[in-house]
Amino acid sequence: MTGFQLSPEQDQLRALAADVARDVYAPLAAQWDIDRTPLPDGEVKRLADLGFLGIAVPEEYGGQGGTLMDALIVIEELAKECRPAAWQVFEANTGPIRVLEFFGTEGQKRDYLARSARGELSMAIGISEPDAGSAATDMRTRARLEGDEWVINGSKRWISNGGHADHYLVYCRLSDDPGAKGIGALIVPRDTPGFSAGAQEKLMGFRGVPSADLYFDDVRVPKDNLVIDAGGFHKLFGVFSIERLGNATMSLAIGQTSLDRTKAYVQQREQFGRPIVEFQNVHMTVADMAVQVEAARLLVQRAAVNAGRDLPDPYEVSVAKCFANEMAKRVSDLAIQMHGGNGYTEEYGIERLHRDAHGWAIAGGTPAMQRVRIASELFGRGFSQRPPELVK
Repeated sequence: MTGFQLSPEQDQLRALAADVARDVYAPLAAQWDIDRTPLPDGEVKRLADLGFLGIAVPEEYGGQGGTLMDALIVIEELAKECRPAAWQVFEANTGPIRVLEFFGTEGQKRDYLARSARGELSMAIGISEPDAGSAATDMRTRARLEGDEWVINGSKRWISNGGHADHYLVYCRLSDDPGAKGIGALIVPRDTPGFSAGAQEKLMGFRGVPSADLYFDDVRVPKDNLVIDAGGFHKLFGVFSIERLGNATMSLAIGQTSLDRTKAYVQQREQFGRPIVEFQNVHMTVADMAVQVEAARLLVQRAAVNAGRDLPDPYEVSVAKCFANEMAKRVSDLAIQMHGGNGYTEEYGIERLHRDAHGWAIAGGTPAMQRVRIASELFGRGFSQRPPELVK
């Protein structure tokens, strides 16, 4: 079952991604999770050779020129078996590279987008800080212009692919203007003097996706590394909608896999002399799981199809992400219950789905923050989380 009708080419793309996920990554994903192993370089090259890393990147910049929907099809199929593999496609098609596509200079696009599509460059985004998570505009990391160089000082927290990516799109204060007005973004190569990463976090899920703090001690980058100048922070959230839709797709994959494995399990698991699917509580629960998965799929696909190759609608994205994030947690939890004690073991892989589901519900803006965005769109006004006396 699918939502919106896929083209014959998209059906072929889905089949190819599903084959790769099943044949290549399914046998390896559980051990990578246990070992907390990032996707090996050879596998990144495989994804690049398949055209997956540049699938939504314009052809003039070395990509396949596909739509956002094309990228989400691949992300979903890979994420059903191996979130670290899907992450590589996620970052290369819905991550900071897309910020460069929409707002970078022509030189930045031809350099970074092409290398990313070939699997030669990875880029992470640095926004969150110890005291600026959901309240991103409270960030303190600062860059000052000295001659032809930007000099950066500060730190970043909870950076996915931190310490592992070779380039970072770092959001920081470029002027003394308060709030979002002073924030812009710079490209920082990992080997820049003064840049360092902390120890890898030992996370509940996301175990094949490195996460670390970043530190900037008089880090100097060329003036040409500017992507978004002060006052352009709002531009991020237009492109960030693409990343949030990729996030929702990861949650969709977790929900779909939880449902698929539960369907198979309840038909072969017997208790009291018959398959447990015969018990009303079981088949009603599985039906509820299916309803939630299908609803999430339609919300994700609506936003993607309506976007085409342009930026998706923020309202549609926030609705999709909010619902899909919470769906993945609910459905993977029900999958554990339907598997009984087996669902609580590593052997069946259900607990790994549940652990990862919680991570996607935190990354990229929590469901609570999506509700704020949804309400803002519904009422045609911006709702602030700040106390009234601090709102200016």
